[in-house]
Amino acid sequence: MAVKFDFIGLLVADMGRSLAFYRRLGLDIPAADTEQHVEVTLDGGFRLAWDTEEVARQIDPDFTPPPARAGRISLAFRCDSPADVDRVHAELTASGHESHREPWDAFWGQRYAIVYDPDGNSVDLYAALG
Repeated sequence: MAVKFDFIGLLVADMGRSLAFYRRLGLDIPAADTEQHVEVTLDGGFRLAWDTEEVARQIDPDFTPPPARAGRISLAFRCDSPADVDRVHAELTASGHESHREPWDAFWGQRYAIVYDPDGNSVDLYAALG
């Protein structure tokens, strides 16, 4: 039996707010802001999905939403340049999303920043330095 990792699911409190955040990062997400489940296929066939807390309750009646930032997932978005890391970070924080770490030049040779999506998941922005 072959097993292939091809899907990441995110639990969201507000579908529209979450999808708007990821659209700002360039993902082509259909207009489905009131849906309970939204899924996109990314380059290479990998799938990313969003499910509301209501869907989680349908699957598990004992479901209790975790507290903000309790997640153990981080998504990373590669930017074209260090300046793009700064620009995207500034755009996200200006639109009300919380920064976890302002852009910095990391010792491993990348411009790096970290923001939280609307549900407290860590989202890394990075680009190679020089």
